[in-house]
Parts: sequence; C-alpha cells; structure tokens
Amino acid sequence: MQIPSKYLEQATEQLATLPGIGKRTALRLALNLHRRDGDEIKTFVEALIQLKTETFACIQCGNISDTETCSICANERRANDIICVVEDVRDIMAIESTETFKGRYHVLGGVISPMDGIGPQALNIDALVERSKNALITEVIFALSPTMEGDTTNFYLFKRIDREGLIITTLSRGVSVGSELQYADEITLGRSLQQRQIFKLNV
Repeated sequence: MQIPSKYLEQATEQLATLPGIGKRTALRLALNLHRRDGDEIKTFVEALIQLKTETFACIQCGNISDTETCSICANERRANDIICVVEDVRDIMAIESTETFKGRYHVLGGVISPMDGIGPQALNIDALVERSKNALITEVIFALSPTMEGDTTNFYLFKRIDREGLIITTLSRGVSVGSELQYADEITLGRSLQQRQIFKLNV
C-alpha cells in the first residue's frame, strides 16, 4: 500500500499501534481525521493529552480517576467490608453496569502469565495483601476472567491473603470459561456475582 504523504503515513503508523487496529483501518481513520476541520482536530488531540496528563490511578483501588481517590472509593454509601478483585478498569465498568455490587474494588493491573513474562511482582498484589489484613474486611471476591491465567492468579492470591475470619469467594461459572469478564453480558455477569461461591483451593 503506497501512501502519498509522509505525514499521512506517520499518522497511520501511530493509529495502527492501537489494539485491534490494522493498517487499512488505521489509514481509514487517518483520512477521516484529515478531513475534519482544525477545531475538531484540536479538541480530539486535547482529549487524548488530558487523558494522559489529568487522570490518575486511585490511591486506594487502582481505578482510573480524575482525582487521587476515585468516585467509588470516595462514596461513603458503599460497603467497606467487601473487596472485589478485578484484572483491569474495564472489569469495574462491566460490573458497575450490572448495578448489583455495592462494595469496593481492587485493580490488579493484569493476571499472572509466565508465558508473557508477567509475574506477581508486576501486579498490584502487595497492596491487596495489606488491604485484606484489615479486620473490617470480611470478604474478598475473585472476579478474574475464568482463564488458565485467571485461575493461576486466584490460586496465588488465596495463598497470600487467606486468614481466619476472611471469606474468599469467586464468581459462579455463569461467565464462559476462557472468556474475558468485560465481554460478558450484564445479566450473566450480575447473576455470577450474586451467586458467587466459596473459593476452594484444589491442590
């Protein structure tokens, strides 16, 4: 594919670095942006810059936030005794859309995956261990995707946080094995959360 402008080619190459965007789709997006007027492009670029410079990882749970503490952690009406452990921010969005969970969250930032070179030290696990030591925490829910990597992470987390008086649960298998949590429909995900089961350590 021959691109007539080096600037169009540069824009296409940058857009193609986004997940799920191939070279042809990137070119189509770049041409679409080229046809927009200057004010639209300015607004578009400013939104991306602000996304990078004006958002933070919540100091309590790791959610994306415009302030140091996200709106969920700052909400005093939410239950303080339950923590739902998720892989990333998209999972919080998916669970919140079900309107069935009123506790707190903890974002790991991924799952343990030796094949991809991701070990426990690369994830937000130590902070979860510290949070789970609080006697006010009565339940930790493992809401990771039902994949081999998710199950491996559940096993590791259980070993790290298990203590007397703490209930550790996992989603019921309403979410298909091997699928990612954020792609589950709201009804299925909500039901899996409500019908969560005691986590059993299979050794």
